[in-house]
Amino acid sequence: MQRNNMKGLRIQNIDDLKPCILLVDDEVFNLEILVEILEDCGYVTETAQNGHDACDLIKNNPDKYQMILLDRMMPDIDGIEVWHYIKRQPHLAKVPVILQSAKAAKQDVQEGLDAGVLYYLPKPFTKDQLLAIVDTAVAGYFNGKDSDSCLTDQPRQQFCEGELQFCSMDEARNTASLLSSLCPDPQRIELGLSELFVNAVEHGNLGIVYQEKLDLIAQGNWLAEVERRLQLPENRDKKVRVKVCIENEAIYFDIKDDGMGFDYENYLEFNRERSTNSHGRGIAIAKTLSFDELEYLGNGNQVRLKVNMQ
Repeated sequence: MQRNNMKGLRIQNIDDLKPCILLVDDEVFNLEILVEILEDCGYVTETAQNGHDACDLIKNNPDKYQMILLDRMMPDIDGIEVWHYIKRQPHLAKVPVILQSAKAAKQDVQEGLDAGVLYYLPKPFTKDQLLAIVDTAVAGYFNGKDSDSCLTDQPRQQFCEGELQFCSMDEARNTASLLSSLCPDPQRIELGLSELFVNAVEHGNLGIVYQEKLDLIAQGNWLAEVERRLQLPENRDKKVRVKVCIENEAIYFDIKDDGMGFDYENYLEFNRERSTNSHGRGIAIAKTLSFDELEYLGNGNQVRLKVNMQ
């Protein structure tokens, strides 16, 4: 892909990967526009004009798609119902789904997030907004697959109680994968831990603020800037520390970074103004989907989480 904001991906040979996206919309004109935009940017696309056909394609091609873009409002089977079908397929657990809809009131967006859809694209949207979310979702898919291959096979009980430390983005994702294995529904917990761990590295220890990250992603320089800042003398000794404790039928995670903190209250709830940006939903997603309790402490460089075991 030649677009700038794809250059910062950890996946170096993404041009050769040719990610395939399933587009589902009952309006032919909408599909034609989506196909033209995405294929011009190097994606492979396949289309379905209703929920029934989408479910059939997913069933018959279980390993084909790296992302699915669903229209919410369709006759018979709507986008939310197709999403519930996808959720029932274990092999699709890491495939990102974007839900697009003209129903973009806060309660409509929240319903999609509550259902587990990570990306919600309100209509009408611009080409740049579409590509920002698609690129981010596909990058997350490939980076997640790459992270899976890096997991160490250490005894689970080693992490039942104690403290772990990490510095880099890769270590953050790997630690999230390891610790989530302690929990019921580990995929749901891994999602939240990964969001919070990455946030602790890039925003906490490295001081990359919201607008700065938005600009870096648009320029294709985000991960390069993360790596550069990790090597700065003032950041080399900074760590994220995670304390884990299991008691009273619950797992508690205490995450603390070495940063100055941030105005976390603005990010605890879903914000429609950020819904089309390439980032900014992670904390709200973690709070809504992953944990039974989430509480930031002090200036925001520490967060406590609770996961009920039953």
